[in-house]
Amino acid sequence: MTVNTSSDPSSALPETKSPTAPPRVPPPFNLSFPSSLSPWNKSVRQWLTDNDKHFSGLAVGALVFNPSGRILLVQRAAHDSMPNMWETPGGAADETDATLLEAAARELWEETGLVATRLRRSVTEGEGRAPGSLFTNRYGTRFYCRFSFEVDVEGWEEVRVDPEEHQDYLWVTEEEVRAGKVGERSFTITNRQMQALILEGFRLRRVEGGETAGDGGA
Repeated sequence: MTVNTSSDPSSALPETKSPTAPPRVPPPFNLSFPSSLSPWNKSVRQWLTDNDKHFSGLAVGALVFNPSGRILLVQRAAHDSMPNMWETPGGAADETDATLLEAAARELWEETGLVATRLRRSVTEGEGRAPGSLFTNRYGTRFYCRFSFEVDVEGWEEVRVDPEEHQDYLWVTEEEVRAGKVGERSFTITNRQMQALILEGFRLRRVEGGETAGDGGA
């Protein structure tokens, strides 16, 4: 698997929660997905074993588009690493996740309150690139691999961010991503990997006929 190496502590490491906050239990997910995503329909441990990889962990990300073709970005909390910067929802795949696809649905729900219904495709960092973004912790001592997927959701307009991790959200166009600006409001993507991933998500939708997140097509 060909991947890029870039220091990015933002997504793969579990965040520290307040000790007084009760654990949030995700709803049961009834996910559908094409056969092309079968390689990720397995647990973290099974994926690492099957692919003979020795990463410190795996992470997942969700690209969610609304019916008008805008992508959902969330702003990292001011008290977190990469404070106030913007990214797609995602985080560490846990040992308790039945599959990496369910991990993507869980992380999306924990960070935005949105319930995934369908995973459409894997999204890479650009045309012709293999799935997976390789990055390290901030010290360069642990390596992680993140897989990202385009995801359909229920009630896309009902975004609810978790203040422990994110403080705001935006629905933005491809042009706004490239400009780093929505109207008079500027925003900064976490890193070049994330920027490339988002732009590839837009490209795939454009190439494949401008599907919308809620069209329910095959």
